[in-house]
Amino acid sequence: MKEIYLDNAATTPCFEEAAKEQYRLSTGEYGNPSSAHHRGVTAEETMRAAAEKLASLMRVKSSELIFTSGGTESDNIAILGAARAAKRRGTHIITTVLEHPAVLRCMEELSSEGFDITYLPADKDGIISIEDLERSVSEDTVLVSIMHTNNETGSLQPIGDIGRLLKRKYPKIIFHTDAVQGFGHENIYPKELGVDLLSISGHKFGGPKGVGALYIAQGTKLLPVNYGGGQQAGLRSGTENVPGIAAMALAAEISHKGLEEERKRLYDIRESFINGLLKLEGVSINGGGSPAIVSASFAGVRSEVLLHALEEKGIYVSAGSACATHKPEPSRTLTAMGLSKELIEGTIRFSFFRQTTAEELDYTLECIASELTELRRFVRR
Repeated sequence: MKEIYLDNAATTPCFEEAAKEQYRLSTGEYGNPSSAHHRGVTAEETMRAAAEKLASLMRVKSSELIFTSGGTESDNIAILGAARAAKRRGTHIITTVLEHPAVLRCMEELSSEGFDITYLPADKDGIISIEDLERSVSEDTVLVSIMHTNNETGSLQPIGDIGRLLKRKYPKIIFHTDAVQGFGHENIYPKELGVDLLSISGHKFGGPKGVGALYIAQGTKLLPVNYGGGQQAGLRSGTENVPGIAAMALAAEISHKGLEEERKRLYDIRESFINGLLKLEGVSINGGGSPAIVSASFAGVRSEVLLHALEEKGIYVSAGSACATHKPEPSRTLTAMGLSKELIEGTIRFSFFRQTTAEELDYTLECIASELTELRRFVRR
């Protein structure tokens, strides 16, 4: 039975070239970049080359990047580090109800430290209002953190418009965006967006798991959140994962080759897939905007039941964010968008990457149509 993998928002398969590069460096160029001998110097040069490769794709300086273990750590360093560094200036932070747990848990921690957190609401499409944001700004506001691409629905926030507003009217406010689900699916240039801090994670665009990066605009002050040997300008102590870093940079380069053509291809097959879904009884689409994510609600069917029915056909999808799979609470994102409990409990996320084909999505539609008929007949009984 052929496998059809449509859970790329949870993790993408690693590009073969990136996996080979990670293995090569793990076994052949295994030095610690902090060591003074040849092996260490070689490792440091490898890491520097990876930083330059990644920086060129983002149109930033390599000195403005630090490497982390992934999106969660990047978000933690950015939010906790920026807020604590600015605490003497103010204690108000603006974020949204739509954020990833890596951001929301940081906000909870900062709230316990005395920070005042404003959570912006979303409309039915999962988009925040810039007017709401500006009304929330006060003299005490030091940080704004808003997700670039929503991990559940693919909704795109107006990051560029927000960044330009903040730089024009409130230049002292630090602006962070979690771009984990966007980077690799579109060109993201932090300076052009007016972003000071930007988080990415390698395994979301064909790189290995356990490695990510954080863009820190020159002059942005952060306090470290972990302590040790003082690597990476003291902002992220710990021996760097050189093989993972190099593999991630290579995956970023691969994912950006022919990116506009790939985006168009994904948008085309995504639109056809959505049209097919909407022809089925009791199916609705939630949000959207990213070429790589479709969130669909199936009335009268629980998502876990449909998920496993599709799995038996070799089709792998998700009932929501992989980071919240084992938590019983309803999706905060879908709740904020006004979905009923029934629709939230019947929501499936389909997510695509370079290996996804139109034929796979056509087969998935056939299987969904067949399974819905059977599952709803069972429910009616």
